[in-house]
Amino acid sequence: MTESAESDWKQVLEKALPSANLRWSEFRNQHRVDVPASAIVAVLTALRDAGMDQLCDLTAVDLLEYPGATDRFEVVYLLLNTTSGQRLTVRTHLNEPDLKIPSAVPIWFGADWLEREVYDMYGIVFEGHPNFKRLLLPEAFESFPMRKDYPVKGRGERHNFPIITRAES
Repeated sequence: MTESAESDWKQVLEKALPSANLRWSEFRNQHRVDVPASAIVAVLTALRDAGMDQLCDLTAVDLLEYPGATDRFEVVYLLLNTTSGQRLTVRTHLNEPDLKIPSAVPIWFGADWLEREVYDMYGIVFEGHPNFKRLLLPEAFESFPMRKDYPVKGRGERHNFPIITRAES
């Protein structure tokens, strides 16, 4: 890649996905691309094949009551080219009730636990995940605590958890 990082990655994606509706932005030399959820696998695969060889992080953001937000959830992929040090943020947006997106595990195996964590905290389902089960919370937990509509004091989930006591010795 020779010119600015944004134009390099734009060329890669325009060549791989000429009809994709991608929106690019940059702030303080940090480049971002917004991708429709339907194109996320193709975009991530094209970027991996072009040199973005590491998925640094995968997370989500609840945009409820965020000024100017038109979508409820944002899934964020932070990518790195380990050779050049270039970074790129790939974002896609989801709305209720369809909180499903294809898994990135076939592209980067490191997405395994990251996707499970996003599910635990936000309720976003990653379709095609090889081991999609709760990672941080017990199976009996029915809510998603990082959602902005989650009550501060909880919803009473703790009342149905088994009580564990330690025997006096």
